Amino acid sequence: MKITARGDLWWKTAVVYCLDVETYMDWNDDGSGDFEGLAHRLDHLAELGVSCLWLMPFQPTPNLDDGYDITDFQAIDPRLGSFGDFVEFIRMARDRGMRVIMDFVMNHTSDRHPWFRSARRSRDSAFRDFYVWRDRPPRKQQQLVFPGEETSVWELDERTEQYYLHSFYRHQPDLNVANPEVRDEIAKTLGFWLELGVSGFRVDAVPFLIQPPEGVDVGDPHEFLRDLRRFLQRRSSEAILLGEVNLPYEQQLDFFGHPDRPSELTMQFDFAAMQRMYLSLVREDATPLAEMLASRPELRIEAQWANFVRNHDELTLDQLSDEERQEVFDAFAPEEWMRVYGRGIARRLPPMVDGDPRRVRMVYSLMFSLPGTPVLFYGEEIGMGENRDLGGRMTVRSPMQWSNEANGGFSRASARRLVAKPPNDGYAPEHVNVEAQMHDPDSLLSTIRSFAHRYRSSPEIGWGAFEVLQHDEPSVLAHRMKADFGSFIALHNFAPRPATVHLSLGDVAEQARLSDLFDVSVVPIDDDGRADIEIGAYGYRWFRIVDSEDRRLT
Repeated sequence: MKITARGDLWWKTAVVYCLDVETYMDWNDDGSGDFEGLAHRLDHLAELGVSCLWLMPFQPTPNLDDGYDITDFQAIDPRLGSFGDFVEFIRMARDRGMRVIMDFVMNHTSDRHPWFRSARRSRDSAFRDFYVWRDRPPRKQQQLVFPGEETSVWELDERTEQYYLHSFYRHQPDLNVANPEVRDEIAKTLGFWLELGVSGFRVDAVPFLIQPPEGVDVGDPHEFLRDLRRFLQRRSSEAILLGEVNLPYEQQLDFFGHPDRPSELTMQFDFAAMQRMYLSLVREDATPLAEMLASRPELRIEAQWANFVRNHDELTLDQLSDEERQEVFDAFAPEEWMRVYGRGIARRLPPMVDGDPRRVRMVYSLMFSLPGTPVLFYGEEIGMGENRDLGGRMTVRSPMQWSNEANGGFSRASARRLVAKPPNDGYAPEHVNVEAQMHDPDSLLSTIRSFAHRYRSSPEIGWGAFEVLQHDEPSVLAHRMKADFGSFIALHNFAPRPATVHLSLGDVAEQARLSDLFDVSVVPIDDDGRADIEIGAYGYRWFRIVDSEDRRLT
């Protein structure tokens, strides 16, 4: 198959950066981040190499679930600014070559949403069927998303004497997507934000979104996703749907859309590879990750995997076996507070690896070089840690650390007014902040910048055909991305000892060699297509195969 880079599918070579406006930068000193503050930090993001911002929810909310409990899908939380501030931020991001996508959380509402308040007043309410009601819960209930915090996904509404479904928290009643009126409201909301300049949506908990109520036959539930994709394509040729689908690969294919059917999600997070990456880190053996990557199904050309080290939720390990999960827990989350729901870890990477800069850099090099689109979580570029005092999933959602000033330069408000506090351990702002790293060529920030810029200049990563390269060093993952315009090779060593890797690259052009993308050096390739590559302890190397006809700069 001939693969050619196409500029219209911008997400194939994007660098995505996830942030919460509330915890990013406070410009009016009220203790909460805001759009004006975010706008003043866009240059940092542009210099980092970010080309797409993913905003966590910023709509009005009682904030019982960090903004994911929304009371108005077509408004902005007044703490964060106005529509004028939002539109100005979008304009400034566009001026710097950055698109903006936003969280799409319409599988449920807050129980304080006007729709639900009306629905629970009477069984005859016009909004009653916007939600899922039963006289009694079904005997067989779906698995709890938050074990230990909820005991059932059904809650009794005493006034109307029926139970409503809440797949997540009881204060987040599920919307009834089988209802055409609900689907119309969803489409209106998508169209509303597209008109204000967003370039797509990160779709929260997609399997829950399309799941019809028990006992309701809606035909193929995936038709709803196809409808959403068709609606987006009519309204905006560039808009994407980035889906959270934490399922095995074969089930994820259903959410991309099969070749003989219309498209569904544009991109999906690769939860399977992420979890095997941590297992490989613990074992100092690349095999678990290599085997998982080799099993990745091939996608249609307009679809893409999204690679990540962690996101804003718990670092879930639910696709590992019980024994594998325990291995990772023992190494990276030995204390009870570090674990969440029996399946995940509430920590950031640097503290998990005891601050070893070699391992941290190797992991982020891996994320940027794997086939797909890299997704950074705010603060990862400087190696932020977590704040244990925030508890649960919130431990990794402390404010962005800009300087060593009070509150990490996030806000000039008093500490008691902050939406969240920074850590006070070895990862406190006086030790980890943007200002201290921005002019240091050896800092993690400088390293992440170099990864982002090298990734953007290596479209093979986003467009090429993927291959795990075989060799005899189990600690090293070697992979190749091959397109008609070039061939990219990366190696990553999961062990604390150097290695020499003997690669067989097959047929290559005469006088071909491996050009190191982070150093002025080359590795020769012999006439039989073999190359011997040295890699340091917890090391990484990126190469491009070049020959006498290659005119690309390396």
